[in-house]
Amino acid sequence: MHLIFRAISEARPGPRWAGLFAEYWPAYRRWWAKDGVSVRPSFAECQRALRRYMPEIVPLWEELTELAGGGDDAARFLSFYGPPPYLSACSQAIWPGKEPLLVRNYDYSPKAFDALILRSEWQGRAVLGMTDGLFGLVDGMNDAGLCLSLTFGGRREVGEGFGVPLILRYILQTCETAAEAGQALKRIPSHMSYNVTVLDRHRRYLTAFLAPDRETILTHAAVATNHQERVEWVGHARFTATVERERFLLQRLTLHVDPEEKFIGAFLRPPLYSTAFGQGFGTLYTAAYRPARGLLEVHWPGSTWPLSLSGFAQGGRSIVVPASG
Repeated sequence: MHLIFRAISEARPGPRWAGLFAEYWPAYRRWWAKDGVSVRPSFAECQRALRRYMPEIVPLWEELTELAGGGDDAARFLSFYGPPPYLSACSQAIWPGKEPLLVRNYDYSPKAFDALILRSEWQGRAVLGMTDGLFGLVDGMNDAGLCLSLTFGGRREVGEGFGVPLILRYILQTCETAAEAGQALKRIPSHMSYNVTVLDRHRRYLTAFLAPDRETILTHAAVATNHQERVEWVGHARFTATVERERFLLQRLTLHVDPEEKFIGAFLRPPLYSTAFGQGFGTLYTAAYRPARGLLEVHWPGSTWPLSLSGFAQGGRSIVVPASG
């Protein structure tokens, strides 16, 4: 199958974002309401949670809700509060060179993926990243030189909290340093376990282990795959080879002195690159973020797409994704 990636810029929420939402909403609503609309938190609960934990972006949520048609379901969906569970694989690491560099693989189902790189200037902050649900982000960077990405944390527990893509959006809208991002990650509840790696323009970094049933742990880990301090979901760990991928990356960082091109290239080959597309865990893209330069490079085997925060060029790429593997 062909997966169409789009790179779109719209400084303020407007007709382009509204058109995208109208395109994606039917599929997203089916997913969001698959267990029944009443199972999801009410509008009042979503609004209350946003006002408590992310008050700075409440006006943005309200503006996007209006562009989405102002409906109750759309507002609740866009709050990302109490969404259905979802799993991904993914690998990410900080390269130990002079220039700050965060590299990540996003392993997920091609049928449940925005495939949208959005550059915005919402609330006066320039942000560039790969969207999820058109409001959230699975990885991204802002004009303060802060970048971050997520991986699934490898735990079954589901609790009260936000879908992590909105937490990433909030951080890029409101934070400028890794330390500020760490404080936000400790404060905002996540509905599932995720690992968020953060890097700023001064090469300060951290990895946060988020969970719905225990406090967030901030670490100085430069590598994150799909477990936290130890493997807790053995079946998922075996299927995704999370321990093997972590060891491979740690060896690249400690036992090898790779040039950065070779380090990025390692993400495009096994064991980091996954072909499990039929099972929903294939590598859809590799992202290399250079926050000091405001540069994102999106990689696939044999192809690279550079996108600059300051000189952003809209466009598209058609990528062939195996039906199974």
